[in-house]
Amino acid sequence: MPGEKTGVHLRDGENGGALGPSFYEQVGGRPFFEKLVAEFYRGVATDPILKPMYPEQDLGPAAERLTLFLEQYWGGPGTYSERRGHPRLRMRHNPFKVNPDARDRWLGHMRLALDSFDLPPLQRETLWDYLDRAAHAMVNTFEE
Repeated sequence: MPGEKTGVHLRDGENGGALGPSFYEQVGGRPFFEKLVAEFYRGVATDPILKPMYPEQDLGPAAERLTLFLEQYWGGPGTYSERRGHPRLRMRHNPFKVNPDARDRWLGHMRLALDSFDLPPLQRETLWDYLDRAAHAMVNTFEE
């Protein structure tokens, strides 16, 4: 239907302009991602396995990086790449022991954060599918 919001970001031809709002716009732009990440890091701050993985005592810099990454990934500003270059997620996470337990804890905190929003089902599942796949891709050891 014309003007109807969808979970798909359509383009006018292979390299054409966007037809309709991006996923970033559909979920509320930067304010949505800031709130999602803040809620996520509330859980991480008390997690005995995840918290030590963050180099800064204050989780603020990590929260800003994740916010910038997510908003860029979902069609928002390209500030993450302007500041940090290509995301290279596996390389950036390689110094940390990301085993299945750490992955599952990360996903648990992210699930709670996501569930605190009343997103339409298509946007909720689209976002969760990406987060779940990304978390599984970050596992770099099966050691405890």
